[in-house]
Amino acid sequence: MTVQITIIGMGQVGTSIGLALAAHTEKIQRTGHDKNFERANKARSLGALDRVEINLPRSVEGADLVILALPMDAIEETLRIIAPDLRQECVVLDTAPYKAPVADWARTHLPPGRHYVGLVPALGPHQITGMERPPHADLFREGVIGLVNPPGTPGEAVKLASDLVALLGAEPFFMDMTEADSLMASAHILPQLLSAALLYMTVDVPGWREMRRLAGRPYATVTLSAASQDEPKGLAHAALANPQTSLAAIDSYIQTLSALRTAIATGEADELRQRLEQAQAGRDKWWSERASGDWQKVEFGSGERPRRPGLFGNWLGRDKGQ
Repeated sequence: MTVQITIIGMGQVGTSIGLALAAHTEKIQRTGHDKNFERANKARSLGALDRVEINLPRSVEGADLVILALPMDAIEETLRIIAPDLRQECVVLDTAPYKAPVADWARTHLPPGRHYVGLVPALGPHQITGMERPPHADLFREGVIGLVNPPGTPGEAVKLASDLVALLGAEPFFMDMTEADSLMASAHILPQLLSAALLYMTVDVPGWREMRRLAGRPYATVTLSAASQDEPKGLAHAALANPQTSLAAIDSYIQTLSALRTAIATGEADELRQRLEQAQAGRDKWWSERASGDWQKVEFGSGERPRRPGLFGNWLGRDKGQ
């Protein structure tokens, strides 16, 4: 018996998940859906899917696991549409940056006996440099993927999500929902807002005609995330979906920026230099740790990873008619 997996949204993340699962087709059957039919067919031609289903409700029929690899603004409506066709004990996962809003939507729309587990994906250590790359099977390999589940989620549903993470070549990282959203506010939402703010402040304003000729690597680096990450509509929806968390990250940044401003305004060279050196040292340390990808060794001094039980073992033994 195979596990039926449906991936909705065949962008970089969804297609990369499908490609990573291609090595395990003896265990799984991959169905894909995207509102852009050409994109779904391209994912299939790359080997990311076994089947493309153009009809959204039909794509989830019989699925054991449904992955919503969608921008934040598309998730609630998708949940509403697919909910009536989800089989008993189906597990729905998402890859959106904030989990509390998605968990609320899942409580609202999912029938009893269908379960939600949130994924917080992080790229593998060799995938975090440069511009966004085409989808590929190793996007998450040797990285970590956070798992967030609402209280009362059955252990089997969490186990299925954890096994999926292992099939992607990553390590599961169990997280509290509030903590996960707070971390993603600073690590994912805020950098894109800062990038967009700098662009909004500089492009097509007085002086831009000259500035655009002089802007170099620092400007290109800071503004990269606005050009290569979430689409503006999806980013705006994500920031507004959990406004308190977004505002907390923005306020913290403003306080830090204000401290730098004060040091400059008062001519406190030592204070300014100390803050800049501390920031650079922190970044260098993080970059080295992130590039290694061996968080077990970083945190505990041991590179040995725990051995995991057989993938999907319990689920495959279930009677799918339950």
